[in-house]
Amino acid sequence: MKYLKFITFLVLAVIAGATAAATRISLLTQDAGKEIYELEGHAALRIVTDDGRDMAVNWGVFDFRSPNFAYRFTSGQTDYLCVMVPTDMLVAEYAPSGRRFREQVLDLTPQEADRVIALVEENLRPENRTYRYNYVLDNCITRPYNIIRRALNDSITLSVPAEFTYSNTGITVPRLEGEQTTFRKEMTRYHHNYPWYQFGINLALGSSIDRPITELERGFSPLYMHELMAGATGGFDNRPLVVEENELIAETGECSPSGATPWYLTPMACAIALLALTIIITVRDLRRRRVSRWFDTLLYSLFFIAGMVLTFLIFVSVHEATSPNWLYLWLNPFCIIPVIFEWIKSCRRVVYCYQFCNFAALLLLVAGIPLHGQALDPAFPVLIACDVIRALSFIYIYRITYIRRA
Repeated sequence: MKYLKFITFLVLAVIAGATAAATRISLLTQDAGKEIYELEGHAALRIVTDDGRDMAVNWGVFDFRSPNFAYRFTSGQTDYLCVMVPTDMLVAEYAPSGRRFREQVLDLTPQEADRVIALVEENLRPENRTYRYNYVLDNCITRPYNIIRRALNDSITLSVPAEFTYSNTGITVPRLEGEQTTFRKEMTRYHHNYPWYQFGINLALGSSIDRPITELERGFSPLYMHELMAGATGGFDNRPLVVEENELIAETGECSPSGATPWYLTPMACAIALLALTIIITVRDLRRRRVSRWFDTLLYSLFFIAGMVLTFLIFVSVHEATSPNWLYLWLNPFCIIPVIFEWIKSCRRVVYCYQFCNFAALLLLVAGIPLHGQALDPAFPVLIACDVIRALSFIYIYRITYIRRA
């Protein structure tokens, strides 16, 4: 941390005199990588002056050594840092990854460039350089874009690109042509080879990421913002903003995102396997008129664990997108009831009542999709079917075994 303070002091001294020389401002974009936090790419801002100063401003730095980092990360209290380093140092750091690193040189007037530098300087001050990261609303690309926008007095008009395909991922991004998209749909596009990662996102994040978003909001991805800026115009004369494009690092493909996950290892394949097992065991239970308590213990233990995760995310985490989450009708702490009370003969009526309520909640979740608007992961309906089958089978077996006897 002392090192960062020293660097910040030097940086402020550097940019304090940047306006004395002609300044070139560029937006830097790095292609997607293998790690999940690299799938949408990365961005930075470059400042070059005629007297040889060449610095890059990076809003994507976090200190994992900070106190309680794991808890703060999980609870949505991740603080990122704005730092400035020599551009050649940043290029040297990124070069081994083999991920293409591109520069878009912006056509700014001296006054606009001065405003960019003033805003960067403000961001780099010790009291401002730390910010609360938000995956889609406040990240490594929204920060530099907003600085450019403010320097141009909100006069940027972004250019919506035609359909295109990213070279190192094979991901095709369509032009919407009047159609609507959402943050969840856009995330799914970038994560298509990482289905378990998207499964986790679909579990953790609620209906707030299913609202229609604008083209600018699609630019939460540095990769897409690069395309939006390519034909953007702005300034008092509505001039093209990008006057030159350069490739600082050529693509080698060494650290490109992983290939497609084998179908048999996807969440859907696992969910279908679980559904098949659920049907087999349930048919056997109905024939015997006895509930396989061991299976319900395993199944509802999984649901309970997921429910506890959602409880933390909804009621403890400050992540904006985790609430409301309609999956809580399905996955909640009450899932522990079958795990415990199916083994206690005198308490099976508790399970019977729970399964009635559980079945009603599952119907409400599925039937209410047009109202609450939360999109479900493709594997969720299959897993919900497992729950419905076990709920109905327990209700039926309990009624013919205990209620009729009474």
